Amino acid sequence: MSDTLPPCPECASEYTYEMGALLVCPECAHEWSPTASDEAEAGSTEIKDAVGNVLSDGDTVTVIKDLKVKGSAAAIKVGTKVRNIRIVNGVGDHAIDC
Repeated sequence: MSDTLPPCPECASEYTYEMGALLVCPECAHEWSPTASDEAEAGSTEIKDAVGNVLSDGDTVTVIKDLKVKGSAAAIKVGTKVRNIRIVNGVGDHAIDC
């Protein structure tokens, strides 16, 4: 392994340390396997829907659960069709923009 450890994938903290076979972040207490992070980076370019189909820019999707809208009392209801999605480099599981 190299002299420097990778930053935390959750909070991007530089202060990660090894604990056995895992890497640990002291700031957010996230634990992960260094081999799993290499595999996740390699496969992170493919965004899939709930069924496993690969999504791309311009696709039309149907919402499968209620989504809260930030700053509004209303929510996007189940069954709503969203046209012309964009795949973005989001944080965590937020990789689709409409």
